[in-house]
Amino acid sequence: MTTPRIVYLNGAFLPFEEARVPIMDRGFLFADGIYEVSAIIGGKLVDNAAHLARLDLSLSEIGIRNPHDASGWEKLQIELVARNGVTEGLVYMQVTRGVAERDFAFPKAGTEPTVMMFTQAKTVLANPLAESGARVITVEDLRWKRRDIKSVALLAQVLAKQQAAEAGVAEAWMVEDGAVTEGSSSTAFIVSRDRVLVTRPLSTALLPGITRASVLKLAAEADLRVEERLIPVAEAYEAQEAFYTSASAFVMPVIEIDGRSIGEGRPGPLTRRLRELYIEAAREG
Repeated sequence: MTTPRIVYLNGAFLPFEEARVPIMDRGFLFADGIYEVSAIIGGKLVDNAAHLARLDLSLSEIGIRNPHDASGWEKLQIELVARNGVTEGLVYMQVTRGVAERDFAFPKAGTEPTVMMFTQAKTVLANPLAESGARVITVEDLRWKRRDIKSVALLAQVLAKQQAAEAGVAEAWMVEDGAVTEGSSSTAFIVSRDRVLVTRPLSTALLPGITRASVLKLAAEADLRVEERLIPVAEAYEAQEAFYTSASAFVMPVIEIDGRSIGEGRPGPLTRRLRELYIEAAREG
């Protein structure tokens, strides 16, 4: 018997089919909201404290009151994961500015935010792409200037991801002024030929990736020196190894960029080691 899918909406756990959001919700009308995603391994949340901290920061940056503290969020996440019987996959959280008559300015004080959560059961550990390696293309970065905020306004990323899908590859790396900013739903990394792990420094130009931060902490265990600097596309083509990180991909090896083979054209040993270390830490955490 299949377990009915349960979602969380505005204080209630509901069957998926019964959950409804009004058409005047500002998330629907203006993409006026924030989201977060945490991975689930063995029924446990991965890097969750950091994800909830980023959720709080993003909400603060656009002036939406956080409806829960970290403990409150985690209790809801744990219950939702249990109700859906998810042992491996993702839990998604979204907060919008709420429901009000359509007007660009913020609604009146006291308007309650809309709070929604759902789970997705999916394979994140034994992802076959981790063995074969991912191919990526580069695309122009069309996004706004506050990319450090995890906004639900994802149209530019949708278009980039669609370009990747039409090209038959796994991901698109967005490029601005000749340098990689980040993937459409990931953080970009390369390993130079002298064993230096390179990724773009944090700024308003990119999202502060949670998996990114964890991988940088693990780099020393893989005997890698770290440089946070811009990655020109031309340098990425010549990298010894490349990979991207995200809550759902973990550490995903890249074997090709714009049709050019990276390294030996298969997942590199340093990338494999970082993926192993990350999964070990996630399981222990």
